[in-house]
Amino acid sequence: METFNDVISTNKPVLVDFFATWCGPCKMMHPVLELLKATYGDKIRIIKIDIDKNSAIASQYQIQSVPTLILFKNGNIVWRQSGAMPLNELQNIIAQFL
Repeated sequence: METFNDVISTNKPVLVDFFATWCGPCKMMHPVLELLKATYGDKIRIIKIDIDKNSAIASQYQIQSVPTLILFKNGNIVWRQSGAMPLNELQNIIAQFL
C-alpha cells in the first residue's frame, strides 16, 4: 500500500487538499480541484486528506484551518495556502511547478 510519504516524494507535483467534511469552504474547493485535474491530467497528482480521519498527518504539517492546500515536489513543500481560492489563481501557482 502506498503511504503518504510515498505519494509526496515523487518528482511529479502533488497537491494535497487538507479538508474536513463539515467545512463549507472545503466543499467549494471540490469542483475547483476537479477542474484542475481535468486541465492538467497526469502532470499533477491531487489528493484529499480528511483532517478528522488523518489527525497525525494534519498535525505533522501543522494544519490549523481548512481548507489548506500544500503543493509538494520531491517530498518538499513548494507552496502552501489556507482558505478557498479560485481556479485561475490555483492554475497560475501550479503552472510554476510543472
